[in-house]
Amino acid sequence: MDQMSTVTLFADWEPKPDFTLGPKDIDGKLSYLGSKVWRNPRIEIIDKSVPVPGPGQVIVQVKACGICGSDVHMAQEDSNGYIYYPGLTAFPCTLGHELSGVVVEAAADAFNRRTGKPFEAGEPVCAEEMAWCGACRPCADGFPNHCERLQEIGFSIDGAFAQYIALDSKYCWSLKELVDRYGEEKAFLLGSLVEPSSVAYNAVIERGGGIRPGDSVWILGGGPIGAGACAVLRRAGASNVIISEPSKDRAEIARKLGATHIVDPGEGGTAEQVLEITKGVGVDLILEASGLPGIVWGDIEKVIWNGRALNTTVVIVARADAKIPVTGEVFQVRRAQIVGSQGHSGHGTFPRVISAMASGMDMSEIVTKKIALDEVPKNIISLQTDRKECKITAIL
Repeated sequence: MDQMSTVTLFADWEPKPDFTLGPKDIDGKLSYLGSKVWRNPRIEIIDKSVPVPGPGQVIVQVKACGICGSDVHMAQEDSNGYIYYPGLTAFPCTLGHELSGVVVEAAADAFNRRTGKPFEAGEPVCAEEMAWCGACRPCADGFPNHCERLQEIGFSIDGAFAQYIALDSKYCWSLKELVDRYGEEKAFLLGSLVEPSSVAYNAVIERGGGIRPGDSVWILGGGPIGAGACAVLRRAGASNVIISEPSKDRAEIARKLGATHIVDPGEGGTAEQVLEITKGVGVDLILEASGLPGIVWGDIEKVIWNGRALNTTVVIVARADAKIPVTGEVFQVRRAQIVGSQGHSGHGTFPRVISAMASGMDMSEIVTKKIALDEVPKNIISLQTDRKECKITAIL
């Protein structure tokens, strides 16, 4: 087969009048602030050539790929036609980064960390989405999520809403553990959830500093990242795992994965409910996964200010263009802190998440709908207004 179907996003490069190209932006092609330059997004199913492996690469036959909120926001436009997604983007680009599949071809120097030998055809894998270089200062210092030459699979280089994808082997992780426990079909479904689960893990364990057994945590937003954080934090020993989520269906998924308490922000009194659940103490870790800082930040500060806990860490994982209305006094007096979290690479995160899944952290509850590749565009569009589904996954 020489050609394959791909789900590709096109957009027009029309920088806003007040936008100035940054040092790493490429005029007409790439920006680290996508919502400032890309206009009139449109998704098309087009044919592209089946890739061949370059040095150090493997060709993966895609078995499953989930639709992420970032896919939705790249295809969603504001009232002026600009995309919602504020991050690194280069179009046209085949979408899709929450992937799993099987290696069908490998370069001689493509290294498999599971075996310590070159990759062979038949290896089940998932892949990191952060395409870090490994040579710049942040990479050398151990911070690949902040690579100075970063590319992102499905954002700036072609992704996995396609039948095949070429990947540098250094981004690939074996799913053999999952196949051994669950069988191939479920292993590939779970494999497509390793990436979003690793985003959650990186946020609450690496960037947030983790927790001690018995700590209380509060997660704002019950999408896949928020639900994944519930699973990770409950396994880490949190006594109270509080989820704020207006969708009853999403809240129930979070409960199945580890949430101990559900708060509906639509009913009001969110901060008061969090303080009541924790008997006035407050929480040790807060994950902002809603992407609505203007709406939720007042409650965040109220819990920190009125609770008795010191040293609360607020982790920002959701991407949003809006400014955060921070009151410095709250964080000074309560000895609290805010940290940002991007990505999922490094720190042993991917193999730890895979091992956690293999030991029983079954994230498949997140997947509420399975579709074919040619159904991806209409489902990306529907997710712009319909929050009924938690995770829609294309099965190839």
